[in-house]
Amino acid sequence: MDSAQVYRGMNIGTAKPSPADQKRVKHHLIDLIESTQSYSAGRFRADAVRAIGEIQGRGKIALLVGGTMLYYKALAQGIDALPVAEPGLRAQIDARAARHGWPALHADLARVDPVTAARLSPNDAQRIQRALEVWELTGKPISALQKSASQELPFRLKAYALVPEDRAELHRRIAERFERMLKDGLVEELKGLRRKYELHTGLPSMRCVGYRQAWGFLEGEYGKAELREKGAAATRQLAKRQLTWLRSLPGLEPAERLATDLGREALEDCR
Repeated sequence: MDSAQVYRGMNIGTAKPSPADQKRVKHHLIDLIESTQSYSAGRFRADAVRAIGEIQGRGKIALLVGGTMLYYKALAQGIDALPVAEPGLRAQIDARAARHGWPALHADLARVDPVTAARLSPNDAQRIQRALEVWELTGKPISALQKSASQELPFRLKAYALVPEDRAELHRRIAERFERMLKDGLVEELKGLRRKYELHTGLPSMRCVGYRQAWGFLEGEYGKAELREKGAAATRQLAKRQLTWLRSLPGLEPAERLATDLGREALEDCR
């Protein structure tokens, strides 16, 4: 359940399971697309429902693991009936942003969809782009379309969360994790991807935490020390957003209940 691990070749910066881990335990919904392509919550929902059905068909219990809370919400509560992405239109919006800046496009969005604009940062490029794209394609604000009816799932979901209580310790581990990614070759990985593909900073893949900061370093915008600071800071912001999502989810259980509940579930299946 990770919006970054779907990209092939983006292994270090996404903390993707190693080949040894994948050999030991079957993983699904990783390495699905190239870094030049896009993936969506709607596609995740369809892919997850199919994969879970196949897993259950083998008599196994599927574990959805990861931090993309929007994906969990899409799976648990259904997905809005929004139009599919239109690459040509997105390129036009990106070109406007390159000329005038995302705050200017945020102002444009505020004129046609003030509800959505009010909840977005003027620099939230990905969501501003999507909201303007939906407006251009449908003539309706995305806020009016985001009222989807819940879609029934052919299985039950139980949600568990690991919520760190010590914020200082969390931040220390985040800095340590990003430092380890740098030592493992995050910058070199991005160099290889830039040689292989025609990448740019407007792509969803290159907006991923870690890759966005490594891109700036490769462009000479700052040095290694600032790369460390920016990467750790962006990861802290991501963790904060994840915790906010978790607090909003209904029926969440503490993670220490997971083993007990899985054991009970297995017993019930045997009966």
